[in-house]
Formats: sequence, C-alpha cells, structure tokens
Amino acid sequence: MTVFLDLDGTLTDPKPGITGSIAYAMDKLGLPCPPADELTWAIGPALVDTFTLLGAADPEQALAHYREVYTVTGLFENRVYDGIPEMLIALRDAGRIMHLATAKPHKYARRITAHFDLARFMTHEFGPELDGTRNNKGELLAHALDLTGDDPARCVMIGDRSHDFDAARSVGMASIAVTWGYGAPDEHDTATRICKTPGEVPGAVRDLIG
Repeated sequence: MTVFLDLDGTLTDPKPGITGSIAYAMDKLGLPCPPADELTWAIGPALVDTFTLLGAADPEQALAHYREVYTVTGLFENRVYDGIPEMLIALRDAGRIMHLATAKPHKYARRITAHFDLARFMTHEFGPELDGTRNNKGELLAHALDLTGDDPARCVMIGDRSHDFDAARSVGMASIAVTWGYGAPDEHDTATRICKTPGEVPGAVRDLIG
C-alpha cells in the first residue's frame, strides 16, 4: 500500500522560483517571456518541453540558463502548501509507504524536500536525471516500480497535472488529482479521484487501495 507523490503543485507551491527562472532564461536568449501569472502551465511538465513551446530554438541551452539561477536561489523560492505536513503525518500513521515521484531532477528535488523537512516522510525520492533520462513520468514510475517491487494495483499516484494521471494509468496505478496545484479542471477529470483539500487525501487513498 504505497503512495507516490508529485512535488511541484502538490506538496509545494514553486511558482516564484520556476517562473522567475524561466523569465531569466528567456531574457538571456533575447526572447520575450509571458508574465508569471501566464506561465503557470509550465509548472509540472519537463522544462525542455516548456522552452520549446516558448519558442526557444535550443531548449537545452535555455535549460542551462534556467539552472544558472534556479540552482542558486530559485528552488527555495517556494513554500509548502497549508495542510501538507498534516496530510503526510496521517498517511504515515496509516502505515503508508511514501515515495516522491517528480518531473524535477532528483538532484534538485532532494534539496527541496530536505530544506522544507519533507524528506523524512519519503522512503525513496524519484526524479529524472539531469541529462533528461526518465523525463517522461510514465517511464519514471515504471523505473520506480522496478526498484521497489511494489504492485501497482496497491499503489496510488497523487499529483495536480494530467501527466501525473497519464503516467499512473500507463503502469496500472490509480491516481488522485489535487485541486490546489496548477492543473486545470479537465486535467483533474482524467484522474481516478479528485481531492480539494489535503485533509481529504488519506481517506481517498484508503478508498482506492485499502
């Protein structure tokens, strides 16, 4: 009975750090960038895809510029959503094994979970490599299941964006959409269940996987 948890838009609100770092990268490339409030769609998916959609001819170069500022200050321009520590405590007390499963490179994700005291809840923290290996979240979850030996029928993926739910479906796992992140309602509709507050999550997990 295992819970996989997304990071950005699910456990923490990373908007200032991510959007500011994107703006920095676009400026370095001499390209226009939408204001922060119009960039929330970029929170969650792989950044090389984001920079491609923003018109960067070389998204890898844009990503390198992004990391110039994100790795120094951006990753901590972030906050834990209200109710998340209590949600994680309730899941732990119910005997759930918890793993992080994020589209953010695990090198950065581990710094964030340690900084905000979330790492203590996680048995494993899965994310892509810096070179983009396992940027696809379905591949990331398949890799995680191979390493842990978990039965996907006894697991649930919790996230805020459609790629979280698509990934869960691709490996035979149930999913829970959380509405306090950056996913749109039509994205939430592709999940197995929807939760509007962190307090609803432990009960939804119980309903889905016992």
